[in-house]
Amino acid sequence: MGVIVDVVLPIALAFIMFSLGVGLELADFRRVLERPRDLVIGVLSQIILLPAVALLLVTLWPLPVELALGVMILAASPGGATSNLLTAFARGDVALSVSLTAIVSLLCVITVPPIVILAHNYLLGGEVAGAISLGGLALRLFAIVTVPVLLGMLLRHFAGDFATRFETFAFRASTLIFLVVLTAAIYKERDNIATYFAQVGLVTLMLNVIMMSLAYGIAKFFASGPRQRVAISIECGMQNGVVAITVATLLFGGGLTLVPAVTYSLTMYWTAFILIWLFRSRASSQPE
Repeated sequence: MGVIVDVVLPIALAFIMFSLGVGLELADFRRVLERPRDLVIGVLSQIILLPAVALLLVTLWPLPVELALGVMILAASPGGATSNLLTAFARGDVALSVSLTAIVSLLCVITVPPIVILAHNYLLGGEVAGAISLGGLALRLFAIVTVPVLLGMLLRHFAGDFATRFETFAFRASTLIFLVVLTAAIYKERDNIATYFAQVGLVTLMLNVIMMSLAYGIAKFFASGPRQRVAISIECGMQNGVVAITVATLLFGGGLTLVPAVTYSLTMYWTAFILIWLFRSRASSQPE
């Protein structure tokens, strides 16, 4: 188990983040200056509103504290790269989705540690895992999240042709790795997964639906257009389950704390597909 936690899982996450970086260019970050309003709405919705909604749910819902902490770890995690593809299916602003995924993934180094540690102190009290510090968690995330993204971007910049050919393979491989990690997490808790799903499945489903609805509502008032509302809503509903599983496993040895990431990952695509159908139906009936 030590080898899986210390080596296999971080490498899997690092490859997924490297794959994200391969698909990024500096132009994706220049959009911060070109459309700051849409980006600010999307980023704040993910790093502030999402954890706040999660905290409200776990405070009101009678959950075992480890499951509640797992919900907070999930809410602190950045969006998943598949949000970009789903945004395209929904006819949303793909460029905005890519920018949000990249920026929030890079920011998670400084946003995830304080959210997780404060949530732990609020829900359980005491120090995280007895010894994990804010800086220690930030350094781990920097090594397995930020550095691979930057390396992927460097590959894209200096070997564009190869990166373009590699991008399709990387996306497929990272999707497979995500499925393997998710399956392994389910298998590890196989004896109790049905019970856990009954306990936290509805909470994670509510988090997903409430967050996408809130993000869409906020974007309706402040974002620049319908396609941007679609991108922000989907981005706020597709969390990076592998980041959540990795953080839960590295800090707490997995167990109950990784269950919310599993249940969320099993349901978020279904709600996203329903949302895509609604968005596409509306776009067809009310063309811009």
